[in-house]
Formats: sequence, C-alpha cells, structure tokens
Amino acid sequence: MKSRTACITMNALCLAAVALLLEGCVPRIEIATPTAPITINMNVKIEHEIHIKVDKDVENLLKNNSDLF
Repeated sequence: MKSRTACITMNALCLAAVALLLEGCVPRIEIATPTAPITINMNVKIEHEIHIKVDKDVENLLKNNSDLF
C-alpha cells in the first residue's frame, strides 16, 4: 500500500500537470484599431433622390401629354 503522503503528492502533481496543459487553451482576445479610415459612401442617397426627381418629371410629362403613347 502507498502511504497517504505519496497519494497526496501524486494528486498534486497530476493537478499541476493538468493546470499547465489547460493554461495553453485559455482564449485570448485582441482589440486592434483599423489601419485604414472608415469611409461612408453617400452617393447612394444622392442617386436615389435623382431617380425620384426624374420619375416625377416623367410622370408629370405623361399626364400633361397623354397623346405621346
């Protein structure tokens, strides 16, 4: 039979080994700033407004000149 001290020592060594193995599995989170500036493309809204104005102009033209088609 092993002595009680030997069992405690063996358990402590096993626990230390498991702790060292699990330490490599700790997730690491890094936050880094972007290298390029953030750009916002505003052309979409401008094109949308232009299409609405053109559509309204065409609609008014068709109402006023119904004999075109």
